[in-house]
Amino acid sequence: MPLEVVVACLFAVVSGVNDGGTLLATGLKLPTVRPIVGVLALVLLTALVPLVSQQVAHTFVTRLASFEGPGATHAMTIAVLSAIAVVMALSHHGRPTSLTLAIVGGLTGAGLGWGLEVSAGSVALVLAVALAAPFAGALAAWATTRLLVAMTTSRELRRWHWAGFVLQCVAYAANDGQKMLAVFLVAVGSSGPSVSFAAAALFGLGTLYGMPRAGRTLGREILASRPLHGVAAELASGTTVIGCAAVGMPVSMTQSIAGSLIGTGVAYGGGRVRWYAAVKIVIAWVLTLPAAGLLAAVAAITVKGIS
Repeated sequence: MPLEVVVACLFAVVSGVNDGGTLLATGLKLPTVRPIVGVLALVLLTALVPLVSQQVAHTFVTRLASFEGPGATHAMTIAVLSAIAVVMALSHHGRPTSLTLAIVGGLTGAGLGWGLEVSAGSVALVLAVALAAPFAGALAAWATTRLLVAMTTSRELRRWHWAGFVLQCVAYAANDGQKMLAVFLVAVGSSGPSVSFAAAALFGLGTLYGMPRAGRTLGREILASRPLHGVAAELASGTTVIGCAAVGMPVSMTQSIAGSLIGTGVAYGGGRVRWYAAVKIVIAWVLTLPAAGLLAAVAAITVKGIS
């Protein structure tokens, strides 16, 4: 099996380890969606939604840097390995970070190191949107929390939980999930149904492995949450990420969820937010992109020099 395919498979598993548990964590306080049902639904949607829209995948492959022509596959492999290394190092310490920031940093660093054409404008735009996404999620969660408190009963909250969970899964598949598709697109030259389902299955395995640790970090550490907090965060983060996917802008579901949890906590006065945990997560985000970019650039220059 070619190295590029092995790396693409590993990337799908790591996406599950880092993202899957985080995605499910917000709703674990409600028994409406059982964990195994949640994992299966997430995997299925992650396989199906990218078959309908691939705008975000093409942003990764063509807009950030031109990963086409001689050496482009090697540069993409270096970018992905660099992103994996950074994300796994942080995840090992229970700090789920932004895989979007990691892969953007890796692609930019590998592109520059290999001598590919890198679009500074596109990179800056993606980073600006990524920076704005947590704040947009926080604002949406604050407003959603107020509405849910005023308008819902306990029974209705369970229904909203289902709606929020599905919305969040669709949002992930339409945005973050397409990072996997982009990597497979370069590795195997295809993004058809078989590739999409294989990537989603590997993602599911990673989710099962990473759910306890990543889920504990966002589901318990960042907020002393109640069921309503989780539902509001699901609805807010799902809406925010789908909006970005509609215009082809990759954003991190992890960042959006964290921002949404903080926003719903602030709706109660901010006392429920454990700010020290939020600061640790933000520090992980700040470190992720430059670390992945530097690692990828050095690796690309080294590999190109000896090849």
